[in-house]
Amino acid sequence: MQLEIVTPDKKVFQGEVSEASFPGANGSFQVLNNHAPLVSALAKGAVSFTTPSGKQSMIVDGGVVEVKDNVIVLLAEKVLS
Repeated sequence: MQLEIVTPDKKVFQGEVSEASFPGANGSFQVLNNHAPLVSALAKGAVSFTTPSGKQSMIVDGGVVEVKDNVIVLLAEKVLS
């Protein structure tokens, strides 16, 4: 799957991931390969994902995530770390 994390200022991450976890507005959730399409609001919290080089994480201050056709686009208000 491809993951792209974007803020109003810059593209924070783009690359291949095998899984990703998000702080949904109604609770956290995980996305795996071939996940059903979805759009979800995000709360402030940790976004984690596994790349070929290992696990990575960052804190987002809200936003929206879209999953469609093995492409995940996260539009974050701000990335805190």
